Amino acid sequence: MSLIADEIITFSSVLKIAYNLLASRNYLKRKKFREKEKLVAVTLPFSDLAFAADTIPVFPIRMHEFEISQYLTYLGSASSIFGWNTVSNFLGFIRNLGINEVSKIVDDIIEDVIDVINKKYNEMYDIGIEYGISTDFCYGLKSLVGMHVSKGSNVDACLNVTIRCSAYNKYLESLQAINEGPKQIWIDIPPRNIGNAIELLTDNISHAIKDFEELTGKTITDNQIRDHFKIGNQVKRAYKNIIYDISASDFYPCNPATFSEIMALLSITFQDYNSNATRYRDNIVSLEKEMRERIRKGIGMDVSNMPRIFVTPMFGGWEPKSHEIIYELGGRALYADWELLQLLEEIPTSPNSNPSEEYARFLMRATETGIGCDNDKLTDSYLRMARDLNADGMIFFQLFGCHSISNCYSMLREKIRNELEIPTTAITFNKIGESIDQVKTRLGAFMEMFK
Repeated sequence: MSLIADEIITFSSVLKIAYNLLASRNYLKRKKFREKEKLVAVTLPFSDLAFAADTIPVFPIRMHEFEISQYLTYLGSASSIFGWNTVSNFLGFIRNLGINEVSKIVDDIIEDVIDVINKKYNEMYDIGIEYGISTDFCYGLKSLVGMHVSKGSNVDACLNVTIRCSAYNKYLESLQAINEGPKQIWIDIPPRNIGNAIELLTDNISHAIKDFEELTGKTITDNQIRDHFKIGNQVKRAYKNIIYDISASDFYPCNPATFSEIMALLSITFQDYNSNATRYRDNIVSLEKEMRERIRKGIGMDVSNMPRIFVTPMFGGWEPKSHEIIYELGGRALYADWELLQLLEEIPTSPNSNPSEEYARFLMRATETGIGCDNDKLTDSYLRMARDLNADGMIFFQLFGCHSISNCYSMLREKIRNELEIPTTAITFNKIGESIDQVKTRLGAFMEMFK
């Protein structure tokens, strides 16, 4: 079993987050058919209004049946009786016994948890290609199309939030053609915060809220929206604490490869909070506490002599094996895409505030500094993030077919050279697992700079 798998079983909160991601199919079916809840497809971390409307946001890949072993299902059943902490402690105990048959069971459970997500992404990519999506589109969009071709008919609506990427917006426009049934709910973000941009965006959000009310037949109050924002703010606070207080620290609660795997899991699940905001809030808060408690007890690893390597972007597609390779070469990979893009900023919840306007300001800040801005401001955000993390180097993933972010690398490299004076390299990416040997060679040469 990998060192990553060996350590993840000791984090009960990670097991819960992974289980809620991988075993969500039955949960979503129950919500839709037995409890008559509305499922709403979301992409990127734009699930707030879906939660506020008392619908069930879902990142479409989670409607699939993952190739998890039967033992993971048994773990979920056991947790409902004994609790996840007991299950985690038991797994750690039997793993340490060294009994081959028992250890093999634990290996199977954890290896499935770690690997199956990336296998499913590649499966969705292949479905997108078969559907006929342009080969010029990036990995992320091809995978998203595959998700909707295979499972999109199961949702009741799609929440479509436009960003500056023209290919992404074309993908959103194609959803109606892929599946005619789901209602299309739109939030158009103005490309620049000039003139009456906030007013226009607030109006667009208000229209989206009305669409949600038509979908559910329920009135959405300002207090409902604020209540979700409060939960979301708690999630973001814990997430940021993990990024700044722990990932950039000199002592980790586990080995760096394990830590990077956990951060990758958070990046994926943050998009829809595993379809349950309160549960996700409890899990990520618990994760932060678990990490701090392990550090307090001296359980983990001194990483003070390991260079901090900021790896980005990852949300459109990246090679997950990179953080293992970096660890084997003596470094530690840091992931912080959602913070870089300003999507971990808290939203004011004052009783006298207009929640639609506050959400508009939140989306506009992200547009101005990250996911919707021009290359000059975007590269400034990368520099800010690298500086805040005290990064010793940066690895930039250039996605094949990406015309909105990947083309900023030349400008970014010059800014890093002039302002931060740290090594940087770019790795081209098309599909998970496709060019592992090339990635190893490139990372090997890069990590030699730190010896």
